[in-house]
Amino acid sequence: MERPEPELIRQSWRTVSRNPLEHGTVLFARLFALEPSLLPLFQYNGRQFSSPEDCLSSPEFLDHIRKVMLVIDAAVTNVEDLSSLEEYLASLGKKHRAVGVRLSSFSTVGESLLYMLERCLGPAFTPATRAAWSQLYGAVVQAMSRGWDGE
Repeated sequence: MERPEPELIRQSWRTVSRNPLEHGTVLFARLFALEPSLLPLFQYNGRQFSSPEDCLSSPEFLDHIRKVMLVIDAAVTNVEDLSSLEEYLASLGKKHRAVGVRLSSFSTVGESLLYMLERCLGPAFTPATRAAWSQLYGAVVQAMSRGWDGE
């Protein structure tokens, strides 16, 4: 797999990381619009959310958004040496598998990530930037997918 273009990744992430919670909320709003069946996977203290809006405004879920944005941040920081995150990402995969997330849902998360980047960056989200992010995200999911090994 080709390495993503580090400079394009870093440059575009700089814009997003100024307001991670806002942009992370865009990502998850898009995710729930594309795959509503994911909503019931998010339960806190046994409480199910009645709607995506209900979920996106809950403090516990906002905490999850922050964590997701931190994982992306770590991938951006280590874009030239993603192997250093391999164990961490595999254990993150295991955690997601344990709560019932299917590996196939990560392609929808990838679409939602690209959607968020496009919304955030506008014309600066060039085809080259899109390709770099697709590569980076693909590598992250590949590492996380080890959490589903042995099923």
